[in-house]
Amino acid sequence: TQGNAVRGTVAPPDPGDVTVLPKPGTPEREALIKKGMQAIRSGFVGSVVLAGGMATRFGGVVKAVVPVLGDKTFLELKHDDVARVARKAGRAVPMFVMSSFATHERIKQHVDEKRLVSNGRPDIDVFPQFVSLRLTPEGQLFTEADGTTSPYAPGHGDLTFAMRKSGMLEKFRSAGGRILMMSNVDNLGATLDPALVGLHLQLGAKLTAEVVRKEKGDKGGAPARLNGVPQIIEGFRFPKDFDQDSIPVFNTNTFLIDADAIDRDFDLPFYKVEKQVDGKPAIQFERLVGELTAYLPSKFVEVEREGADGRFLPAKDPEELARRLDMIKQITETRR
Repeated sequence: TQGNAVRGTVAPPDPGDVTVLPKPGTPEREALIKKGMQAIRSGFVGSVVLAGGMATRFGGVVKAVVPVLGDKTFLELKHDDVARVARKAGRAVPMFVMSSFATHERIKQHVDEKRLVSNGRPDIDVFPQFVSLRLTPEGQLFTEADGTTSPYAPGHGDLTFAMRKSGMLEKFRSAGGRILMMSNVDNLGATLDPALVGLHLQLGAKLTAEVVRKEKGDKGGAPARLNGVPQIIEGFRFPKDFDQDSIPVFNTNTFLIDADAIDRDFDLPFYKVEKQVDGKPAIQFERLVGELTAYLPSKFVEVEREGADGRFLPAKDPEELARRLDMIKQITETRR
C-alpha cells in the first residue's frame, strides 16, 4: 500500500555504490578468489539458506525437498555446493537453514533421510523463523473454517532475530565464524563463490548485496539512496512519482554479511500484506531481510544473471523451475 512508501529524498545509487564482479579468468577475479579462499580456509565463512515461508508455491510441498536434478533436491544441491567448496578449501564450512513452522519438521526429516550430515559433509543446523497470527481487515484475529486461528511466517526479515534466539549466531561466531553468505533455497545460481567472499572483504562493508540487470516485468527491491544512505528499497516502497526504471539493477536476495554486525536487534519495520485465505480477506504483517541495508554500511555487487557465471535462477513455482532447468543443469555441472 502507499502507506508503506518511504519518506525522504530517494535517488538512484551513486556510481561508487555498485561494483561489477570481474569476469571469470581475469587477474582481478583470480585475486578475489584467492582472497576468498583464504578466508574460507581460515574458518571465517558460513552459509545461510532461507527455506521458511508457508510451503504453498509447490502445491503444499516444502520447496526445499522438491527434486530438481534427478532425485537431488533444492536443499541437497545447496548442500553439495557448500561441500564442494569445503573440500577444495580443506576446511569445514558450516551451513544454517532457516525454516518455518510450516517447513521445519519436513526439512529436519529430509536432512536425516539424505544423510546430509554424514560422510564428512558439512553440518547443517536447521532453526525456525518466528510465527504470527493473521488478522481480519477490522483488526480482529482471523479464524479459519474450523474456527482456529490462522498462523503464518512473517517474512525472511526474521533471519537475524531467529539466528540469535536459536543460538546459531553464537555457535557460528564462537567457532571463529565472521562472514555469512545468505541465499534463497530456490536460487541455485547463488552458489558459495570465493570470489564474492573476497570482494566483500575488499569492499569493506558490513553487508554486500548481489544485484543483476533488470529485465522487462521484474519486480522487487533495488539499490537506491534514501536521504543519501545507500540501501535496498523494496519496489512497493518507492514513491509513486519515482521512476524505478532509472535504476537498471535489482536485488537478488543474496547477501554476504558480517556476523558481528548482526549480533544485535534491529528496528526492522513490518509491512501490511493483504491475502485471501479460505476465500476471505486476511491481513498479515511481514518484515524483509533487505531492510538490514538501512541499518548497516552496505555495498552492492552486480553479478551475471544467466549463463555459466549466472547467479540468479529463482524457481518460485513448478513452471519457473521447468523453464530454468537447462540453465540449472549447466551451472551445476560447470561449477562442480
